[in-house]
Amino acid sequence: MTPDLLIQNGRVLDPVAGTVRTADILIRDGNIASVGTDVAASDVPTYDATGRLVSPGWLDMHVHLREPGFEHKETIATGARAAVKGGFTAVACMPNTEPAIHTRDVVEFVRQRAAETPITVHPIGTVSKERAGRSLAEMGDLAAGGAVAFSDDGAPVYDAGLMRRALEYSATLKRPIINHMENRALNPDGHMHEGSVSARLGIGGIPGLSEDVMVARDIELAAYTGGHLHVAHISTARSVELVRRAKAEGVPVTAEVCTHHLALTDEAVASSDFSTHTKMHPPLRPARDVDALKAGLADGTIDALCTDHAPHAPHEKEVEFTAAPFGIIGLETAWGLIGRELIAPGHLSVEEAVGKLTVAPRRILNLPAPTLDEGAPANLTIFDTDTSWTFSGDDIRSKSRNTPFVGAAMQGKAWAVYTKGTLNICDEA
Repeated sequence: MTPDLLIQNGRVLDPVAGTVRTADILIRDGNIASVGTDVAASDVPTYDATGRLVSPGWLDMHVHLREPGFEHKETIATGARAAVKGGFTAVACMPNTEPAIHTRDVVEFVRQRAAETPITVHPIGTVSKERAGRSLAEMGDLAAGGAVAFSDDGAPVYDAGLMRRALEYSATLKRPIINHMENRALNPDGHMHEGSVSARLGIGGIPGLSEDVMVARDIELAAYTGGHLHVAHISTARSVELVRRAKAEGVPVTAEVCTHHLALTDEAVASSDFSTHTKMHPPLRPARDVDALKAGLADGTIDALCTDHAPHAPHEKEVEFTAAPFGIIGLETAWGLIGRELIAPGHLSVEEAVGKLTVAPRRILNLPAPTLDEGAPANLTIFDTDTSWTFSGDDIRSKSRNTPFVGAAMQGKAWAVYTKGTLNICDEA
């Protein structure tokens, strides 16, 4: 524990005000005691943040921690270490576990396990019982137990009537419905994006249309019910345009994008010689879609950045491409890819990028954003945008290792996080 700490000479970034100023932050008993220049405190340990930025702690609102039921892939403890390595002080975890997070006792189990970790974990409950898509889960009870949203992620909510009722409950419970945007009738045998690359490689494709039609349906349902629809891992240009139009019409819809969908295209499947680490859901799309995602982030259509951190054990991924499960890990590479793909090219300022990791995801989940106000609990990420580095296997803290980014160049690095009264050095997680 480091309940008392003086962070010196950092560039303190306030994503709400959009300001950056050089200042010291004094922490007493885990709370911010003062923020200013030349803060004096000889009786506490210090952290020299010269040349680094200090912001409110980052939240990844879309991760898979696999526990309970799939601990061979990841546990809440190992996922928390990966989060710290990546600079996150909090995550929201998806409910496709075994049992699924479809009853209050499972929500409370996750929260109890997470209490033993250095980060905060916000469970997401299911929309339907057992994620089977037949009847609604006890959404009110899940919310009372601490569920911050509802999703059957990994399985779309096909039944429009069920989705309508879920959105009606969303409006009452003030929690978003996060649908897995895919109509699988349009891609029953797909393994990558349907297009020229899949045709050349002879692999069954997943058309962008399968995402677009589900996004369009759910926007109409959200407009009708007034429930909050959140579009998970948006990946197509058409879906971005649908969300943009819906927002302009006042529909309560928000969206997130994964860092890997900003960094790779479907050509990665070919260039990697069918590496299963390039197989994810939704699949990697063509460059025109990647460009649209970046434009959607820049104009505010896409609210939040996330990873869809999806660990799979080596023996599950070390098979032929069409037999492998979808998904990659992402917590450890998130900021390096954001710096490389968004900040360095000028698509987002550092203030905007941090806002999409701090304020936006918490606003979507109706969570209070950490502040830099005196007296507030210290919840901070210390990072930079300048460090160029190469991601290696030694940087992986997840229990699984399924990532296409080993050996990839990164721009910007997370150095430390402070939360729960403790300073954690990212590289020592």
